[in-house]
Amino acid sequence: MSSLNNQVALVTGASRGIGRAIALELGRQGATVVGTATTEEGARAITEAFAKSGIRGRGESLEVKDAARCEQLVDAVIKEFGSLSILVNNAGITRDNLAMRMKDEEWQAVVDTNLTAVFRLARLVMRPMMKAKFGRIVNVTSVVGSSGNAGQANYAAAKAGVAGMSRALARELGSRNITVNCVAPGFIDTDMTRALNETQTAALVQNIPLGRFGQPEDVAAAVAFLASPQAGYITGVTLHVNGGMYME
Repeated sequence: MSSLNNQVALVTGASRGIGRAIALELGRQGATVVGTATTEEGARAITEAFAKSGIRGRGESLEVKDAARCEQLVDAVIKEFGSLSILVNNAGITRDNLAMRMKDEEWQAVVDTNLTAVFRLARLVMRPMMKAKFGRIVNVTSVVGSSGNAGQANYAAAKAGVAGMSRALARELGSRNITVNCVAPGFIDTDMTRALNETQTAALVQNIPLGRFGQPEDVAAAVAFLASPQAGYITGVTLHVNGGMYME
């Protein structure tokens, strides 16, 4: 399948887990992909993974909270490849704590990375997408943004905020043929969930109708669909990829 030929994609947080799977899937479908990591080592690993898979593009180091660096990278991608038609905001952090014990810096770090930086990058790509009269913005949120989760008030607030912001942007940008959607993963088989013990894993799986954790590729497939021509009449939605643990 090469439904994304001639498209240029920027994927943040692409060095591992869900972000890596998204970047590889977009590349396999024909897109040129720039994937970001917070370190130079991570960026090199992305470049090597792309080369191994025959994907056009490379890795770049990016701290999404760095506004100047974000602008520099978007400008560089457009200058090099001539366009930037797909933005996937995947980078995110957690600073979990019970609300009563949560420090201001734990709250602010999560909001700055998971919400403010998502808006900033979306704003940076709007003008070139509007000029081209085409664009796909896909924001990776979380089931927690809809269901809530104890100890994650900051994370849930940021992810819910991204969903609301995405609906607002979908209304603003729709007339220019730019879609804005979210993909909300549930529990996915990544380094984070592999750190859970058997008892914790079993308790979580009990609440998932499909009876298992998802794979990063499950999320990547949803993102790739929303970035594809086939999803051209879908905007302002949150696509849940959670095995049924949360349903609307």
